[in-house]
Amino acid sequence: MKIFYLTNGTKKFYIYRTMDVTRLKKDIVFKETLRGVEFLFHSTWGLFSPRNVDEGSRLLIKHMEIEKDDNCLDLGCGYGPIGLMMAKMAPEGEVYLVDKDYIAIEFAAKNAKLNNLKNCRIFLSNGFSKVKKKDFNIIASNLPAKVGKELLYIILSEAERHLVKGGKLYLVTISGLREFIKRNLLDVFGNYEKVKQGKSYTVALSRK
Repeated sequence: MKIFYLTNGTKKFYIYRTMDVTRLKKDIVFKETLRGVEFLFHSTWGLFSPRNVDEGSRLLIKHMEIEKDDNCLDLGCGYGPIGLMMAKMAPEGEVYLVDKDYIAIEFAAKNAKLNNLKNCRIFLSNGFSKVKKKDFNIIASNLPAKVGKELLYIILSEAERHLVKGGKLYLVTISGLREFIKRNLLDVFGNYEKVKQGKSYTVALSRK
């Protein structure tokens, strides 16, 4: 790491020092209040938005409508903010959190335990590959910005197959992808609703 400071407004002096690897390897710990509920999160470098819940996930969490007995799925859960909020909102339901990154799964499981959420099932899955349950009321995902048409179509088709009749799919993406998402949701589900468009992200909804 390079640090510089000025002396007499003219000369630059540079100080070099190595990063404290031991400190960097420790869990990143922070609290977030989501829908009036305070959560304690642990994360680590390499996971998406490791120091705070990102703007897109916050927007999705704010606008999800979930019943207390809904069965829910957080697809690509990361360290768990969306899925854990679902578990709070559906205490009588069962919530699946899945991700293809085993580190993400490790931290999602840790965060479920830290927040005393016992209605969660958390496991590795590449998309829906390991998800056998097909009666979800709610599926939600914060889709990566670089999702391609092929992968998106797989995700949407599998989501439709894993929802009960009347079940809902919530997606949050960068707003620049909203028309792309809309076209594909209409193609697969036959319906589309723009739930909320924020400054940078848009929450979309389709029903089976």
